[in-house]
Amino acid sequence: MCKRSGSKRGARMTRREWLAASGAGLAAMTGAASEMRAATAPADPVSIGKYPGYGSKLVEQLARQFDQIGGLGTLMRGKTVTVKLNLTGSGRFPGFTEGQTYWVHPDMVGACCALFGKAGAKRVRLVEGTYEGETLDDKMLDAGWDVKAIRNAAPLVEFVQTSNRGKAKSYSRLKVPRPYIFPAFDVNWAYEDTDVFVSLAKLKRHEECGLTLVIKNMFGVPPISTYGDDAGVDEPNENPRKAREEIMHYGNRPPSKSAPAELDPKSDRYEGYRVPRICVDMAMARPIDLAIVDGIETCTNGEGPWVTGAKHVQPGVVVLGRNMVTTDTVATAVMGFDPRAGRGQGPFKPLKTHPEERPYKSDPKWADNPMLLAEARGLGSADLRRIEVRGVPVAQAKFDFVTT
Repeated sequence: MCKRSGSKRGARMTRREWLAASGAGLAAMTGAASEMRAATAPADPVSIGKYPGYGSKLVEQLARQFDQIGGLGTLMRGKTVTVKLNLTGSGRFPGFTEGQTYWVHPDMVGACCALFGKAGAKRVRLVEGTYEGETLDDKMLDAGWDVKAIRNAAPLVEFVQTSNRGKAKSYSRLKVPRPYIFPAFDVNWAYEDTDVFVSLAKLKRHEECGLTLVIKNMFGVPPISTYGDDAGVDEPNENPRKAREEIMHYGNRPPSKSAPAELDPKSDRYEGYRVPRICVDMAMARPIDLAIVDGIETCTNGEGPWVTGAKHVQPGVVVLGRNMVTTDTVATAVMGFDPRAGRGQGPFKPLKTHPEERPYKSDPKWADNPMLLAEARGLGSADLRRIEVRGVPVAQAKFDFVTT
């Protein structure tokens, strides 16, 4: 029998008192569990570099940063290295190229290929999806990239367009160990046929998700043939042209029946809930061995020129590490945000852009923090205090994405 606090006689708790007490206890247990995960998740070191631009010393400076996290030789010697680029979207900010604003820069891609080749990589394979049916190298050529220079940066550089099955007879099924949304993904063969996987992302804000860094870059791995708006109902559409809005952002329809269905079709359909969890699921299915964030030039107030208010900025930084969570955590701090911000806090609250077109922006749930979701799965620490930052300190590298 329980006694009421301050009562002179014994009495059973009322239902309201019991619920209040159990709720407080559950909250305390949840908080303690969160602190335990934060204290035990891997906290690999991260390097920050300051750069005046994409110049002749880019390779030299990047090499120094890679050395600061243990070097590339052991990781890449004799290996096939697959690099997931961030080349999402189309259009231009007036006066700037895609690489200066919302894609990774071609000079950064070429420098990484050169250093991976120098470290002994047997093959460097660049991968990304396209939306017009073109090859990946054609997409780069259309944007004015020097594809020949990138191809010659290492002994063997390949370009693989991953929006569909490609040359393989079937898709590769990658299972998610502890899924949030999808138990597995059917992806292009290149994401399985590799020894080392690199996520090469851009340092950006994101209209729906707050931030788009290394973890968010994984959203582009599932092929639009299966997860796009014109994906086949039963089988993938091998000539897809549309993005992943209906299936992955909103959950308005399932992927092709040939692929694994999501765990709970009654779960939250809100994209601020779905997208961060799908990104973490994908990162568990295809673990990242090297995380690189290109922030030498980029954009803010959105992820591309299609977002009202987005604009070009020049933070002059590169953040890289072996762990995707610690790398994104440090990159977030460099942007001036709290890496442990919760839903609707810090960067994970609405950008003030054309709300009349996005009524969901008033939703108080807004977006969840993908770093905390990944930390909860033991993928890495989102606690900046536990992460050793090498190279330039966060305070010296910080660029204000909060008010720009």
